[in-house]
Amino acid sequence: MTYLITFACYGCHLHGSASGSVDSEHNVHGTPLLEEDSARVAAEEGTYGSGSLSPGSVRRDAVLEAIQEVCGRRGWNLLAAHVRSNHVHTVAPAEVPPERVMNDFKAYASRRLNRLRHDEPDRKRWARHGSTRFLWKPEHVSAAIQYVLEEQGDALSAFESPVV
Repeated sequence: MTYLITFACYGCHLHGSASGSVDSEHNVHGTPLLEEDSARVAAEEGTYGSGSLSPGSVRRDAVLEAIQEVCGRRGWNLLAAHVRSNHVHTVAPAEVPPERVMNDFKAYASRRLNRLRHDEPDRKRWARHGSTRFLWKPEHVSAAIQYVLEEQGDALSAFESPVV
């Protein structure tokens, strides 16, 4: 099975920001979203941190290398990956559930980032879950690869398998 896996940095979608527009009282489909609230964003930034893989490409490159490493160790053929400033997209086939793949990506990336010693080693790096989409047909895999590599804006730290 091939998966499109997306996960975000911890704290990058803060309540009250344009990108973090739900909370426990605004999380039902079809209900109004939160209004932007700069005071709430500032308070949550103090609690959660910046939630970013910026500045510079060193952190993003480290995450990409970690994802490539875990794929090599597990025998998964990474087809595409793009590490953005606050989230990660991957396309990879694996013979295990997608949650396992995503958790392994996060664990390897966290260990790699800890070795850089740019942050406290015990800081939370990743949001609790992410998106684990099954890609059932070859055309779905091709579309996901295109989405990951070509529809995310300027390439930051990206990888495309030479054999797709």
